[in-house]
Amino acid sequence: MHMRMLDIDLPVPDHTTLSRRASGLPVHGHGRNGTDELHLIVDSTGLKLRGAGEWLFEKHGTAKRRSWRKLHIGIDADSGEIVALDLTDKDVDDASHVAPLLDQLAGAPASFMGDGAYDWTCVLEGVLARNPNANFIVPPCKGAVTGPMVATSPTQRDQHVLAVDAHGRMNWQKTTGYNRRSKVEASIGRYKRVTGDSLKSRDDARRVTEVAIAIKSSNRTRKLGQADFLRVA
Repeated sequence: MHMRMLDIDLPVPDHTTLSRRASGLPVHGHGRNGTDELHLIVDSTGLKLRGAGEWLFEKHGTAKRRSWRKLHIGIDADSGEIVALDLTDKDVDDASHVAPLLDQLAGAPASFMGDGAYDWTCVLEGVLARNPNANFIVPPCKGAVTGPMVATSPTQRDQHVLAVDAHGRMNWQKTTGYNRRSKVEASIGRYKRVTGDSLKSRDDARRVTEVAIAIKSSNRTRKLGQADFLRVA
């Protein structure tokens, strides 16, 4: 219809062709717009798979195990922009998938923040390998203990464990600025409100493209709708 209105004589591919080509479509645009230090906050969420099985579940209410994929994202804490993403199987744990998110960044983050699911030595080492001076803000899990070198060369995790034991978890959250982690939850909520909590494509490669396009659109609308503040006094 739009081609005809514009009087453009070009063939328009059908929906099936567009869907198949999506598996190899490169989508650029979830890199950072700013040039300041990057304070990265990461999290993940589940996205349902929409298909015949889901339709039967909604219609008949039959008991079945729903299928879904896990969306991993990293946001710029200052702007709220999603700067890294990936889509994996639901069984992939959050900590094991930090490296692919970090690899998407143009530079190493000045700080890394996540919930207790990222309280792993491999995550800390991966962040510090990219920036030895990075601030690692992840709450130690309940009952966490310090490492064997805490007396001579305590790690950032050791310091978090000691701080929680000495002053309590709420005080640790306030001192470290951990409450900023709510920004990534807001980004996930915004994605699901605008795009939905399910994936329409039926192939994993096309699902990755679907998510990348949705996040690029989300970043664009966030930038257009977000106010710019300038201190004048």
